Amino acid sequence: MNIILLTGGPSAERDVALSSSRSILKSLRELGHNVKVIDPVYGDENVSEEKIFEDKVSREYPSQEKLLEIKKSAERNILKCFDSDLFDNCDFVFLGLHGKFGEDGKVQTLLDLRHLKYSGSDYFSSALAMDKDVSKMVFNSYKIPTARWMFSYSQEEALSEAFLKKLIKELGFPVVVKPNDDGSSVGLTILRNENDYNAYAEAVQLAFKYSNKILFEKFTEGRELTVPILGEEAFPVVEIRPKGGLYDYEHKYTKGMTEYFCPAELTEAETKKVKELAMTAHKAVGAKVYSRVDFIQSSFDKEFYCLEVNTLPGMTETSLVPKSANALGMNFTQLIGKLIELSMEKYK
Repeated sequence: MNIILLTGGPSAERDVALSSSRSILKSLRELGHNVKVIDPVYGDENVSEEKIFEDKVSREYPSQEKLLEIKKSAERNILKCFDSDLFDNCDFVFLGLHGKFGEDGKVQTLLDLRHLKYSGSDYFSSALAMDKDVSKMVFNSYKIPTARWMFSYSQEEALSEAFLKKLIKELGFPVVVKPNDDGSSVGLTILRNENDYNAYAEAVQLAFKYSNKILFEKFTEGRELTVPILGEEAFPVVEIRPKGGLYDYEHKYTKGMTEYFCPAELTEAETKKVKELAMTAHKAVGAKVYSRVDFIQSSFDKEFYCLEVNTLPGMTETSLVPKSANALGMNFTQLIGKLIELSMEKYK
């Protein structure tokens, strides 16, 4: 097939998208496809792969200054890109994007308008899953355990004494502060001391740098687990153990900073339960083809608390979906082939 690999983009996860796409591109060509790489931030310019992939993947997420620089021209360029002839003679678009624009339904909408087939979920389920506040409401309605939370659209409100008092009363500390619609732990802070207002203010300000709506979530101490979903099957559970604390951006994308155990050391009953919860969450948000559903198993009550559904999970060499697939004997190239097969089936 003639396949376009969409990568880069204007989000805080741009570097992750480029890293995922390097691996995806190699496998697409091993499968015999004719592949063209497009980064929509360059507009209708036919940019070489070498230029697109020249950025080195940083161990830290992009600064606000770098994001603003990209966004200055990105939005108009993106429209030019999708209105250009770059997509002519395209049979399928593989989404190697992450974060805003890639995972929030925007790119899916543009591809639908061009009547192009693409990998993964549609625009509605992508947008729903990306909105942490709304998706947690959905989890509650489907009886999927999720940590208690609050949200704010206003930095002024979130920094007020009244809001902090309400936060302490309703959630208590420790608490997680994070953007409502970003991934890869971008802009995330765990606060443990309710009396340290300076740390609280810094966490709020950081989260608002990456979103106009931020989430406050009751911190759950426990084991970090994730369950990939492909088609109608829940794949082996992966346990994540970061070396030296939080499973943050650096630990996620730096080799050797995190240990992974797959299949996770759970009882048969626990494995069955968390897989069922993952499949329910996947279907509840309307995800298609594949996703990765993240959980914390509480050290206190052993319950599995759902964090989020990722509709475009990472595909870097340290990513979790490939690790899980590998536990079933499926290599990375076979996984990419399966994703194309499942994605094409949704159009039949």
